[in-house]
Amino acid sequence: MAPKVLVLGGNFAGVTAALSLKRKLGADVDVTVVSKSDRFTFNPSFIWIPFGKRTTRDVSVPIAPTFRRACVGFVHAEAVGIDPVAQEVETTRGRYLYDYLVIATGYVNDFDVVPGLGPRGNAYTITTLEGAVDAAQGWARLVNEPGPIVVGATQGAACFGAAYEFVFNVAYQLKRRGLAKRVPIRYVSAEPFPGHFGIGGLAGGERMLDLFFRMSGIEAIFDVAMEEVAPGELRLRDGRRLPFRYAMIVPPFLGAEVVKASGLGNPKGFIEVRGTYQTVSFPNVYAVGIAAAVDAPWHTANAVGVPKTGFPSERMAHVAAENIAAQIRGEEPTREERFADIPAVCIMDAGNNGVAILADRMLPPRRWGVMIPGPQNHLGKLAFERYYLWKIRRGYVQLP
Repeated sequence: MAPKVLVLGGNFAGVTAALSLKRKLGADVDVTVVSKSDRFTFNPSFIWIPFGKRTTRDVSVPIAPTFRRACVGFVHAEAVGIDPVAQEVETTRGRYLYDYLVIATGYVNDFDVVPGLGPRGNAYTITTLEGAVDAAQGWARLVNEPGPIVVGATQGAACFGAAYEFVFNVAYQLKRRGLAKRVPIRYVSAEPFPGHFGIGGLAGGERMLDLFFRMSGIEAIFDVAMEEVAPGELRLRDGRRLPFRYAMIVPPFLGAEVVKASGLGNPKGFIEVRGTYQTVSFPNVYAVGIAAAVDAPWHTANAVGVPKTGFPSERMAHVAAENIAAQIRGEEPTREERFADIPAVCIMDAGNNGVAILADRMLPPRRWGVMIPGPQNHLGKLAFERYYLWKIRRGYVQLP
């Protein structure tokens, strides 16, 4: 009987791990994915939803047909408990045994970090599909009743790229509507300097981002913590008060509830892993993507997280799949690629402009790193979105 591999999560890391392992071993492995969503969602496109440039259907595809073609089982359910000793996962649709487990459960927003955040709070967020849809409704009201805008990322946040992209898209959309002079924009971040991005920054990045802010007419405030998002006012810990009619704030992320409930993660719900992405305590349990714990190699006055985005999530998943395949063949899992060593590859969209961010390593020290500005990056991000959703539909995870 083929070994059973259970994958928890059906987005970047989970889909990649499941399909990559099945591709490597074929009938010699039984792979099943458990996911609370039956659609793969391309999170990088959430930045366009508030402006009507994308709908929820544009940024997602049904995932069951992809798994069916690859002979991978799919369970549309939420994992609620993990017992690594019994090698069993409890879901909302029953219990599943496994020989190997891949935890790719993603994140939940930590709205408790600043009072006034959250779905019933005083600011929008675009780190979930539902949040982006809510932000779209708020944007429609803002266009009809213009007023000050605040965009930012809280202390402890890691998804700084989305905050930068959103604020530059805000500036672009206001200019298109002839509202730029009527609507002041402020950007607030816990980063120690512009262009830190949660990866320590790249040479020339601070100067380039300063130029982008000036060109877009955005007042940028860095190295500051948020105290509260009050109705119509962002209150900073240094005493400043920033009025707004519309605010979008990116919070920190926490690990999935199932990880915290099972006691497998650290206090934030992320799982400590080796360079092989095996968990420290259980060699047949892997954690990839946002579920894996990554420590930042710096100390800043205000906490700054590390972004575990789609590209590094894919790389982690490929490493895990290769190591599980080795274990099933009776070999030692020797493939290693720590998060810090994964290359940095990212496109920051800015409405009709953008920046390509490339480096040999995700985290310093690095041998090289470049930031390439230009409108070709906006077009490149649009093209990459279509390519990636096509790739997922076809199950071609072996492609870049």
